[in-house]
This record gives sequence, C-alpha cells and structure tokens, in this order.
Amino acid sequence: MARPNDEVAELFQEYADLLSITGGDAFKIRSYEKAARGIGGYHKDVSTLGTSELRSIPGVGASIADKIAEYVATGTVAAVERVRQKVPPGVRRLVAIPTLGPKKAAALYEQLGISSVEELEAAIHSEALRGLKGFGPRTEENILHGIRLLRQSGERVLLDTALGLAEEIVAAVSAAPGCLRCTHAGSLRRFRETIGDVDVLAAAEDSGPLMAALRDSPVVAEIIAAGEKKTSVRTTEGVQVDLRVVPAAAWGAALQYFTGSQAHNVRTRVMAVRAGLKLSEYGLFDSGTGELIVSETEDEVYGRLGLPWIPPTLREDRGEIEAGLDGTVPRLVTEADLRGDLHTHTDLTDGVGSLEHMVDAAAARGLEYYAVTDHAPDMPMQRMTAEKMLAQRERVRELDRKHPGMRVLHGTELNIGPDGDVDWPHAFLREFDLCVASVHSHFTQDRATMTRRLVRACENPDVAVIGHPTARLIGRREPIDVDLEELFRACARTGTALEINAQPDRLDLRDEHILLAKRFGVRFAIDSDAHAVGHLGFVRYGVGTAQRGWLTADDVITAWPWPRLREFLEAGRS
Repeated sequence: MARPNDEVAELFQEYADLLSITGGDAFKIRSYEKAARGIGGYHKDVSTLGTSELRSIPGVGASIADKIAEYVATGTVAAVERVRQKVPPGVRRLVAIPTLGPKKAAALYEQLGISSVEELEAAIHSEALRGLKGFGPRTEENILHGIRLLRQSGERVLLDTALGLAEEIVAAVSAAPGCLRCTHAGSLRRFRETIGDVDVLAAAEDSGPLMAALRDSPVVAEIIAAGEKKTSVRTTEGVQVDLRVVPAAAWGAALQYFTGSQAHNVRTRVMAVRAGLKLSEYGLFDSGTGELIVSETEDEVYGRLGLPWIPPTLREDRGEIEAGLDGTVPRLVTEADLRGDLHTHTDLTDGVGSLEHMVDAAAARGLEYYAVTDHAPDMPMQRMTAEKMLAQRERVRELDRKHPGMRVLHGTELNIGPDGDVDWPHAFLREFDLCVASVHSHFTQDRATMTRRLVRACENPDVAVIGHPTARLIGRREPIDVDLEELFRACARTGTALEINAQPDRLDLRDEHILLAKRFGVRFAIDSDAHAVGHLGFVRYGVGTAQRGWLTADDVITAWPWPRLREFLEAGRS
C-alpha cells in the first residue's frame, strides 16, 4: 500500500497537470508541484498530522493543508474532482507520455479531439498532426518513442516502489504464527533498477498462517493463485507478488535459487553436475544416491561448490563465478561505508527543505561531510543569482560552525551548456568548495557534439563531479547519446568523478556503465540528489547500483574520509 504521503503527492502532481491542461494560473501550478515534492519527501505520515503540523511541511500553506486533511478524511479532494470533470480521462493519460506535456495534450484534445494514447498513435501514423503548430516530424518521432516508454514502464515498477511494497509484505508475513524466516528475493534482492514481480520467500513448517497473512494484507487487490507452497496476488498498485514457503531445512538452497539470476543459477547448476551433485531449490544432493548434502544456508551451498558466498547484487553471470573461484570477489561498498553526500538541494531553488533542515537531517544521519549544491542561473526557472548564492554561503559557513562533527560544504550544481560551458566564470567558481556539473537541456544533440560537450565539462578545473551523467529518467527519458568510453577516458585523465545519482528514477550511472567506467580508472560519487529531507535515504539505491557495478569503498569518493576527499577536490583544481 502506498504511503499516505505518496498518495497525496501524486494527487497534487495530477492537480498541477490538470491545471496546466485547463489553463490554470502558473503560480498556482508551481505551488502544487512544490507541495507535491515537499509532501512526498516529508518524514512524518501526513495522515497523522493536524492542520498546524501540516503547514510546517515545506511548500504547504493553509489552503493546501486543508486539502490534505480533506483527502485523509474522505479519500478525495473536491477541487481536484472538479478539474477532473473538465478533462477526459484519456487526456489525463496523454500527460503521462514522456516528451508530451500538458499544453500539447490539451492542444491535441481541443483541436483534434484526441483523448487516448491509441488515438494519438493512430493520428501520428495517419499524419493528422502535421497541420498543428509545434507538431513537426521530429515531435511525432519523440511522441511515438514516449508511447513505447510508457508501455514498457507500465510492465515494471521502480526499485523504491517495489522495495517499499516488499518490506511491508515481509513484515506482515513475518508476524504470522509459525514464520521462522522471511525476506524478499528475486531481482529485487539483486537491486535491479526496475522490478516485474516481487518474490517473497519464507520458512515455516505450516504455510497456512503465512499464506493467510499475505491474502489478508491491505495491499492485496486480487488473489491470482493460492496453494500450500506458493500464493500469488496482485496489489492495489498492480504489482504481482509471489510468496513461497519452504521448510527451514531448505532455506539456503531456496533463497539461492529464487534470488537468481537465471544465468547465475545455470552456472551454479553446471558446477554441481560436474561435481557429481544436483542443485535445486530444495538443496544440494548427491546425484547418484539422492542424499541431501547441504541446504540450510546460502554459505553452505556456495561453499560445497567451492565458492565463497556471492553477494546477490553480483549474481548476473558477469564474472562473479570466476572471481569466486580465484578468490577475487570484492568487498563491495555498503551504505555504512558512506561518509558524505555531495549533491543536494534546498528551497533556494527546486528543493522543498530549508537549508537548516537539510543540514540538520544530514548531521542526524551521522555524515562526516555534506554539500549543499543548489542550481546555478542557467536554469532560469530557478531564478538563481550570484547575490543569492553568496548569501547562502554565509549561512552555510554558520552551519558549518554549528556542526563541528560534520563539514558543511558550499557547492553548486552547474548546467553543462550546449557547447560545454558552465554558468559562472572561474573567478566565481573557485570560491565554491566543489561544483557538480550536469546536463539539463539540449538532450537530443548528436553523439559527437554531446561527447565534446561532456568532455569539455570534465576538463573544466572547477568541476569535481559530473552529475547524473547520461541524464536519463527511467521510463520517461532515454539516456543522452554520448561516447561513454571517451567520457570515461576524460574523467580518468582529469580526475573528475562520475556520479551514481541515487534518485530511484535516475540511478545514473547505471550498473553496466559503472562496470565499464571502473576499467578506465574512474572514481565515483554516490549522491542522493535530495530535494527534501526524506530523499537523503535514497543513497541505499545508489549503493545497490554501485554494488552491481562491482564498486568497493575505495572506488567511491563519498566513502572516503574528509582529508582524502579534500585532497581529491584540491588536486582537480591544480
């Protein structure tokens, strides 16, 4: 079941989109977009808060607080329902298409009567859009690509959604009488960036109470199949969950089997056959006598095959078996290894948390250093100026003194322009503690131009980190077209770190790119890109992605102690 905060955030984002379609006031639209971000990232459950407490949420004023209370009490908001009545459901569905914003969706409906994704696709193929202003061949191509992305994303959910759902179900099943062990498995345990089905594994002698706990869960909308060993349900969010219950003695073999991946399991089964054994979800057996050899723990299963325990995030048949055989499985970076966060935002630009709240929350997490990196002025909608940034710097210095156990750094997220330039000149940038530079526009440049653009940013001595390097948004925007090997060579040559942006809809760099970049000697920064206090915990997804890229703490600059990081930052500017 989605958190009330997430439900309200989604509702207010929809309201903002509906207001855009119907020509609503631009200030009101931005207010609801900002409130949605603030509510989604707020640490307290909004359904438990009174009106005065709701108004303490960043971006929430009296009117919005009243609407939150109305939703909590009734499950709906009258103002949203009134606007919904003005916009056909199909048009609302159009807004979900990547690259197609509310204004274009409204134009399609008003001028051509298009009110569904299917009608839009047919209209493009029949060239019915060609007469509309702003809908040329390139726009049509982008919309068709967006429709494909929409359909693909509908089949899978993002990592954070799947993990939140899995943790809720695991908690419910674990509380059932007779449950001995319970955890999630499958691609979720391997920290894949998107998840199809959620696999949950439990151990018990009597599966009945555990299966009942799943069926009775408030997140369940439909029972697909129910049995003694496996029950499959569909949740209220449309995600299939499969619960398997095994005897405690088979736990290790079952967990190894149902974690996967399929390719990894094929390799381990082949190893078993060559050793005269048979490996299944029930255990490791002597193939001749059928005698059970081991099954209770994963360590035992791997050990009997001549392997160390292999972390789930590596189980993709990308060299982990060979590394296990020759004793070179790395000690992967963990969330506990992280000492800092070098990319975060406040309400000075598009964040919703105040500077003080963000810094206090970072200190509460026990960080050794924390950078505030609000946007620079080349994103006009942020209305940043040099004067605002200098005023923020004074406040950052005060907070640095207030938190003697944590270095508070003043940075900025620069915009990498179409030709590789950044927002401010060197004389201004050198006074920042660090600069992150990211692509925020001109996403469709050709490969050669985009590559030169990013390489030039790497060569800028003021740039320490390239933020979300491929600029993708999972299911909504494809990665930019860049020669990654050339970018990685430039980063290694200039000492510029590449970010692993932990926002669940980015996870950028992705795992395959991390694997390749590491071979070039690139360093990485796992950052939250937090826009609210609640986002600081996103680093867990960045860590999982880093593990899938075989990274150790030594590869990750945000896992380094402050003196070593300071040397790294200073060396890049020399």
